[in-house]
Amino acid sequence: MRTSHTAVDRMVLRRVAVELLQDGSTQVDVAERLGVSLSSVKRWKQAFANGGVAALAPKKPKPPSRRLSEDQCHLLCDIIVAGPLASGFATDLWTCPRIAEVVRREFGVSYHPDHLGRILHLLGFSPQKPQRRARERDEVAIARWREQDWPRIKKGDVAGKLPSSFSTRVASAFSH
Repeated sequence: MRTSHTAVDRMVLRRVAVELLQDGSTQVDVAERLGVSLSSVKRWKQAFANGGVAALAPKKPKPPSRRLSEDQCHLLCDIIVAGPLASGFATDLWTCPRIAEVVRREFGVSYHPDHLGRILHLLGFSPQKPQRRARERDEVAIARWREQDWPRIKKGDVAGKLPSSFSTRVASAFSH
C-alpha cells in the first residue's frame, strides 16, 4: 500500500535504500528499516545497477493513448445516431456491449464495454433508459379517461352506493 509521500520523497527513499545496500546492509534490513517491501528494495537495486541514480527518478505517467482517431470518433457518432437497427441489431436500443461490437467490427479496435461508456460520455452521449410504453398506447384516450372517468371513479357515485350488508359496529356482532 502506497503512503502519501510525494514523488520527491519516494526518490529520496530509493536513494537512501541504495546507499544502505552499498554500505553493506542486506535487502531485508533495508526493507525493514525504511518500512518498504522487500520486492521494492530488490527492484530499486536492479534499477540502480542498470541505470545509476537516474533510474531511481520518478517516471512521468504516460497519457492514455486514444485508439480511435478523431475521424473514427466522428464516424462512430454518426453510427450511433443512425441507430442500432441500421447496424444490424434486432431492437432499437444501444448498449455498451453492442457499441463495443460495432467498434470492433467497423474499426478493428477492441474496447471493454465499461470503458466505452466513458468514451461515449466524452463524445457527448449520456445513458438513456427507454420508456416502457406500449406501441398501441392512445394518448388521447388516456387524457380523456384522466379528465372524465377518473374523477368520477375517485369521488364515487354517491347516489349509486348501496349500504353494506355487514355492520362493522361491535355491538351488532353480539346481538344475535
